[in-house]
Amino acid sequence: MSTLPVFRWHLAPDGYATRRQLRARDLRPGGQGVAAELERPRRRGRPPLVAYLYRIDLAKPVRPMTPARWAALGKANAARRRCPVCLRDAGYVIPPTLGTCVTCSYPEEQRVA
Repeated sequence: MSTLPVFRWHLAPDGYATRRQLRARDLRPGGQGVAAELERPRRRGRPPLVAYLYRIDLAKPVRPMTPARWAALGKANAARRRCPVCLRDAGYVIPPTLGTCVTCSYPEEQRVA
């Protein structure tokens, strides 16, 4: 079992990047495993924050969005806006904490106004 190299915060060598840094360059890990870890120390005995690093030279370009993917994304976003109780488009993404649109969640406040 080999262990991954661990670097301190801001001290990772060139050639490594996090997922977000890869995405900013229009890259993706592309099936490669984690190459190293980045640790950010914290206070009061809490464990350090860990970020996984991938090799940039092994990263692949991001796959382009196809018309079918755009359509699926549109349907998924529309489903997040539809209230399961009144079946109307709320005009916003329904918060998962409520589970329904604001009108259905607080009907007594809607009658007073």
